[in-house]
Amino acid sequence: MQMGLDFSLVEELVAGVDEVGRGPLCGPVVTAAVILDPTRPIEGLNDSKKLTEARREALYEEICEKALAWCLGRAEVEEIDRLNILHATMLAMQRAVEGLNVTPRLALIDGNRCPQLKVPSAPVVQGDALVPAIAAASILAKVSRDREMHALDLCYPGYGFAAHKGYATAVHLEALQRLGPTPIHRRSFAPVRDCLALVVEEVVADAAAPLL
Repeated sequence: MQMGLDFSLVEELVAGVDEVGRGPLCGPVVTAAVILDPTRPIEGLNDSKKLTEARREALYEEICEKALAWCLGRAEVEEIDRLNILHATMLAMQRAVEGLNVTPRLALIDGNRCPQLKVPSAPVVQGDALVPAIAAASILAKVSRDREMHALDLCYPGYGFAAHKGYATAVHLEALQRLGPTPIHRRSFAPVRDCLALVVEEVVADAAAPLL
C-alpha cells in the first residue's frame, strides 16, 4: 500500500477528527473536527507533527477559510483528572463533532477507537498521515493548543510552557520540582501526583518538628 495522504478520501460530508494534548502534564486536551470541501482543495495538508510551526499557522487559516465546516472541542484539566485522559479525549472529540454546523454522514477518527457519536464513525490508525480531513483536524487542534500554551506561559512564568507545550521534558520536570504544580497541572499524572505527595510530606514533617 502506498503511504501518504489519499485525496480520494476528500468525500462529501466526511469529517476528520483528531486530538492534541493527551501526553502533556498540564493544560487541556484539544480536538478538532473538519469537513473539507472537495471543490476547494488545500495543498500541503499533512500530519501536524511533520509540519513546521509557520506552515501549520498558514494552513490553519486556510483550513478555516476553505473547509465546509470545522469545530474545536476540548476537555479541561478537571475533566481529565476526573474521567482519565482516554475518556476525556473521547468527550472532547464528541464535542468537536457535535459542534459542527454541518452534520457529517461519516466521522473518521484518528487512532484505534471512536467516541460515542450520533453519526456513523470509523477509526483510522495513523489517519493524520493518510486522510486529508484528519490531517486538517490535527493542524487545527495543534495550532489551537499551542497558542493556548503560549498564553499560559505568560500566566505561569518559569515553567517553559511556550517551548515544551506541557510535555514532560527535563526543563518542565525540574520547574515542577522547584516551583510546584500550577492550577493547570493534571493531578492524576504521575509526575504531578508525586510532586504533590512530596509537598504534603514536607508540610507534615514541618508540622511535626519540635518548636525551638
